[in-house]
Amino acid sequence: MTTSNSAPRSTAGVLPVEQYVAGLARKRMAAGVLFRDSANRVLLVRPSYKPNFEIPGGAVEEDESPWAAAQREVREEIGSDQPLERILVVDYVRPQDSRPEGVIFVFDGGLLTDNDVAAMKFAESEILSADFHTMEQARTRVKPLLADRLEAALDAVRLGVTVLCEQGRRIA
Repeated sequence: MTTSNSAPRSTAGVLPVEQYVAGLARKRMAAGVLFRDSANRVLLVRPSYKPNFEIPGGAVEEDESPWAAAQREVREEIGSDQPLERILVVDYVRPQDSRPEGVIFVFDGGLLTDNDVAAMKFAESEILSADFHTMEQARTRVKPLLADRLEAALDAVRLGVTVLCEQGRRIA
């Protein structure tokens, strides 16, 4: 005896998986790491290929998790294998500057000392320098979107939470 709950469902009108997946939106992903010192200054790297400073990190590659991307980028950019702590920020960014919409993750890299920074090995021809900056200084060196994201990340560290953002601005 079959009941209506166990009757086979018709597949008429259901898209094949490949067609369904091909129609899904594509979002870029990037992952960065917030390193701080005991004075709560943030570590910024100075890339050779653009005018603004950044935190260590970069694009998530195909078949790579955001946390693996963050660790890979930190290893490549500053020569550190320090384990990541927790996720601080998940930030949705709208399309801008010819870039598609995306999701940016910021992980906690923990505290570093000036000696840690002095021992960094920068990616050849990619990173020129790295140093700690107050948030006031950082706001003059990074794009406004990253400055807002850094403020949210510092809030997340202070409160012990993960912060959700849109365009760098905290929403939860």
